[in-house]
Amino acid sequence: MQVIRITDLDDGRLDDYARLTDVALRRVSEPAGGLYIAESTKVMERALRAGHRPRSVLLQEKWLEDVSPLLEDHDVPVFVGEPALLEQLTGFHLHRGALAAMHRPPLADPAELLADARRVVILEDIVDHTNVGAIFRSVAGLGADAVLITPRCADPLYRRSVRVSMGTVLQVPWTRLPEWDVASGILRDVGFKTAALALADDAVDLDTYARTAPERLAIVLGAEGDGLSASALAAADTIVTIPMLHGVDSLNVASASAVALWELRVR
Repeated sequence: MQVIRITDLDDGRLDDYARLTDVALRRVSEPAGGLYIAESTKVMERALRAGHRPRSVLLQEKWLEDVSPLLEDHDVPVFVGEPALLEQLTGFHLHRGALAAMHRPPLADPAELLADARRVVILEDIVDHTNVGAIFRSVAGLGADAVLITPRCADPLYRRSVRVSMGTVLQVPWTRLPEWDVASGILRDVGFKTAALALADDAVDLDTYARTAPERLAIVLGAEGDGLSASALAAADTIVTIPMLHGVDSLNVASASAVALWELRVR
């Protein structure tokens, strides 16, 4: 690694960290694949273990000793600066140790990701990055094999999603699905049934459904407020609901994912 101590912000290589608008970063930097920001040494370690390539690292001097062992095999610039200067660059205080601009790995073909899977989660148009990150953490902790997201779903590699997931978005296999008219065929072709978590008059209680859950199952979760689209519900083999008490009709989608994953886990 190349340690570069910065005293001003004129170095163009620092642009990856300027105001950290990850959506814009994905669009204009490295157009073929884009970049994402790994925040904290723990997340950096998981990213590197997953085989992701760093482009550069930004940190305070006190974190250099912790980060150095992670970068022994990577010839990348490591920018070191005073806290006030780094805050001026990024727009926030770097209290988690370090930031790394990482090259995005290519997304897998959905059929390849599904080939050996038994339980997967599909996220339809969930735009809240916190919920996306929390669902990935549930998937990692409760043992689903992969996450598939629809074209308009929030980016799992957005900085907040990565942080909330505790870095599990870097270890759980995931990819994007096409629209439902194509996606439903991909799922059927590899033997998956789909269970859409939603409120409906003909919905099956989760505990009842779990007793005879199919061998290969995709659990479909929708956005807060709007819920699942008509296309998603039409594509589902079964609509499943979590039984609730005291007049409460539903849970936050991240909480619902954990309940469903536990109840529908492969036994």
